[in-house]
Amino acid sequence: MTRAYLDHAATTPMSSSALEAMTTELARTGNPSSLHTAGRAARRTVEESRETLAAAVGARPSEILFTGGGTEADNLAVKGIFWARRSGRPERRRILVSAVEHHAVLDPAFWMAEHSGAEIVLLPVDGEGRVDLDALREELAANAAQTALVSVMWANNEVGTVQPIREIVQLAHHHGVPVHSDAVQALGQVPVDFAGSGLDAMTVTAHKLGGPVGTGALVARKDLALTSVLHGGGQERGVRSGTLDVAGIRAFAVAAAEAVGALEERAARFAALRDRLVAGIRERVPDAVLRGPADLTLPADGRSPRLPANAHFTFPGCEGDSLLYLLDSAGVEVSTGSACQAGVPRPSHVLLAMGVPEVEARGALRFSFGAPSSDADVDLVLEVLPGVVERARAAGLVSLGTGGAR
Repeated sequence: MTRAYLDHAATTPMSSSALEAMTTELARTGNPSSLHTAGRAARRTVEESRETLAAAVGARPSEILFTGGGTEADNLAVKGIFWARRSGRPERRRILVSAVEHHAVLDPAFWMAEHSGAEIVLLPVDGEGRVDLDALREELAANAAQTALVSVMWANNEVGTVQPIREIVQLAHHHGVPVHSDAVQALGQVPVDFAGSGLDAMTVTAHKLGGPVGTGALVARKDLALTSVLHGGGQERGVRSGTLDVAGIRAFAVAAAEAVGALEERAARFAALRDRLVAGIRERVPDAVLRGPADLTLPADGRSPRLPANAHFTFPGCEGDSLLYLLDSAGVEVSTGSACQAGVPRPSHVLLAMGVPEVEARGALRFSFGAPSSDADVDLVLEVLPGVVERARAAGLVSLGTGGAR
């Protein structure tokens, strides 16, 4: 069966150059904390990779802290900044996060509320998923002295909305509040410049742009106080202990340099595929609703309102999980973008925060493109989707007719 993988926002295949770099390093021995020849060679690889990654994200090498992935980096940022900022200043209890954050930020924040006395403020978003700057301005004006940090993702993983990071930083810094951003989805799709953004900390990871799963980094200013989450050997500025994954780090650096180096070409190709898909879905399933920013243009300044590789739709009268399984059986692999906990499907918190009614939010699908994506992938989706939607709606009607929950 011909298949189309359109879930690159979840993970994308390793590039051939990153895979080659990783396998080369896997054949070598050496702990980068060791002082003998093999250890020093491993350390040199790590530091060269740190320089490469720093150049790709607009940071200094000393600002790169390697981690075991994006989730660990987000935890280090949220917990580490909060604990450091609250040391000696117990009134700094508030953590400001957007209502559409990834759970890698939301869950640590709410864990801090339960275990460390934090008070969580969910910043509202508009109907396209963009943070309400006026609400942030008012919150900071009223409670800046009690605010430990602000965390707003660079681009949303579900609906693809690119956030106004520079404006958010300016508002927070006016009150002396540090800002963290999860840029996992943005790197390799839109320009990401840590220094230019003014951010205090930023999360990136390898497997979204052609590197391996299990390697990420927190980019953090040298003067940003961070309390360690992991304790041990004191690696990575004494903030993140643990033996460094030389092979993963090298592959991450190679993949990031490759993706950023071809950013303009990648973005244009992704956007062309996305636009074909969007136009085709609108033609074949007229009542499908594109979620996220309606503006699909790629401005010359690179400040696109939406990730070029993202198309997120809701399909009235359908359940997202039904659509997903039916598409999978037809050879198309996508994501619903909704959480499923304890076997109970739940609508996306992102869509609900955007004001999408729950009954509509349940029928969501995310299509996301990557380096291997092609017109043939789009053709297959457009060929099978109308029939899949029809079957999913029929299944939903049967469920309603037999008293099933919607």
